[in-house]
Amino acid sequence: MIVAAALPLVAEYGAAVTTSQIARAAGIGEATIFRAFKDKDEVLDACVAEAVGTDHVLRELASISLDEPLAGRLTEAAEALRAHLERLGTVIGALHASGHRRGREPGAGPRDSDRPPRDGDGPRRDGDGPPRDSRAESVTVLRNAVVELIEPDRAAFRLSPEKVAAAFLGLLFTRLQTPAAEADAPLTPDELIDVLLHGALHHPGST
Repeated sequence: MIVAAALPLVAEYGAAVTTSQIARAAGIGEATIFRAFKDKDEVLDACVAEAVGTDHVLRELASISLDEPLAGRLTEAAEALRAHLERLGTVIGALHASGHRRGREPGAGPRDSDRPPRDGDGPRRDGDGPPRDSRAESVTVLRNAVVELIEPDRAAFRLSPEKVAAAFLGLLFTRLQTPAAEADAPLTPDELIDVLLHGALHHPGST
């Protein structure tokens, strides 16, 4: 409950959010926060973990009916994944911009990601993001969820569902990383699905 209330505030204020703001949003006393968390930094770390986690988006993907047409299933998946990735980017971006470094003590010197790896090092992090190993695991879990969505149409594809799912995620991630102000706006979800399923040519084989 505390983390759910804190997430939109963290997205808006970054590390400048106060525990009193979080308590008001959660409808609890401020002291209750410190019975659940050691300090505000621990609340912020919990917010990052929640934003990075895939449980919510996996539930949304699993709720998509396999009885829907393939294009409809993929469009719903694209919207669910867009919302998940945008929330993740907003929360981590706000914390990074306001100077919060996950798990870093004040004056602790360079982050682990600023030095060469040493024997015995754990997974590497970039700024406030998840460990790189966790990122790879998250992508794998999301790809597998997309595979389940398209598996009923396996016979319609020239490629395996695993490769189609990887292409879908690649197109989606590229779309989200394209600035909206560019002359060529990012693909809409419908355009993304159309390119994935039918290519970019007017007529296949017309080159």
